[in-house]
Amino acid sequence: MDRILADATLPDGSRTDIALIGGRIAAIGPRCGGDLPRQPLAGRMVWPGFVDVHTHLDKGHVWPRAENPDGSFQGALAAVGADRRAHWTADDVYRRFEFGLRCAYAHGTVAIRTHIDSLDPQYRVSWPIFAELREAWRGRIALQGAAIVGIALLDDDAYAQSLAACLREHGGIMGGVIYPMDDLAPRIARLIALCLQHDLQLDVHIDETLDPGARSLPILAETALRMGYARPITVGHCCSLSVQDDAEIARTLDLMVAARMQVVSLPMCNLYLQDRAPARTPRRRGVTLLHELAVAGIPVALASDNCRDPFYAYGDHDMLEVFREATRIAHLDRPTGTWPNAVTQTPADMMSIAAGRIAVGAVADLVIFKARTINELLSRPQSDRMVLRAGVPIDTSLPDYAELDDLLAGA
Repeated sequence: MDRILADATLPDGSRTDIALIGGRIAAIGPRCGGDLPRQPLAGRMVWPGFVDVHTHLDKGHVWPRAENPDGSFQGALAAVGADRRAHWTADDVYRRFEFGLRCAYAHGTVAIRTHIDSLDPQYRVSWPIFAELREAWRGRIALQGAAIVGIALLDDDAYAQSLAACLREHGGIMGGVIYPMDDLAPRIARLIALCLQHDLQLDVHIDETLDPGARSLPILAETALRMGYARPITVGHCCSLSVQDDAEIARTLDLMVAARMQVVSLPMCNLYLQDRAPARTPRRRGVTLLHELAVAGIPVALASDNCRDPFYAYGDHDMLEVFREATRIAHLDRPTGTWPNAVTQTPADMMSIAAGRIAVGAVADLVIFKARTINELLSRPQSDRMVLRAGVPIDTSLPDYAELDDLLAGA
């Protein structure tokens, strides 16, 4: 389907033509592409395929059998823990995981990093499923996996070494949940030592709270610098930064730059869980300091996080929804500037993959919207978008929730 996408509007608002040859972008510019057939877009926006760098596909879509009883973080932990123990067989994880992939694919996502609950014995079930689905979806969605486990559990060296070996076997990334606790600094050092020993990347959940005393980020940065951990460190949530004083923020951002940290914000999940109390309207948004991080030169991505599970009751693995809601929540407009990169190019760079760009030579994985401006784009759900993979339109039908009824009924 060699052709020219004529009069397309790019995410930065510029209008141009895009020539597609052999499933790749052959040229970009006014009247490019010579005599190729022209597909007139009349100014419709064309975005690169989305990249979702922080999800939880292994726990998605359990809401019908595992609601969060009070919408709180602790309620989510308890509900997920009970559901995991009762139901997370290989078949259960596979089907819910694959359902989420199909949703993301239909919406235009080309790459995902999913965190995988890695308590013992669950990691022995879930990581082989991840590896199986990564191969099954190769060429449609590029998959990466990161372990998620409370770092206190890594005190058990036998478990820590076994988990690290599992990650090496399956090409996984080390992760952890970091929050104020006893012996935090030595536990962070143990986590980094494990990464150094097994040559693992690090992607953690950190300071997912509105307690201003939660200051794990600077400890992580200082420890990584002291121990010589040279890889970029991906840090998710970082909510407590939003309620700390200016001096503490400045000190933390300086350390984050030095430690080559890159931040993933999960605005919808944080808005759902943070500052929730019975019969009280939430005052704070729970979203980290996106603007300040960007000004400091720290890479910032937006991601979907949880989907229809106790940590976030809603969502559909749609990165446009993530960008739309983040824009409203964190004022990523006036100007929009380069914020569209936060769901395309920036997370692709974090994953070290060739995606998320409209560039000559890139695979023509594109999303075409009827919207002609950012305002039009963010004012409607864009459920009628066209998704191109290697220049070819795909079926954007979403899977039916009823497919999972037998898993979820009667639980």
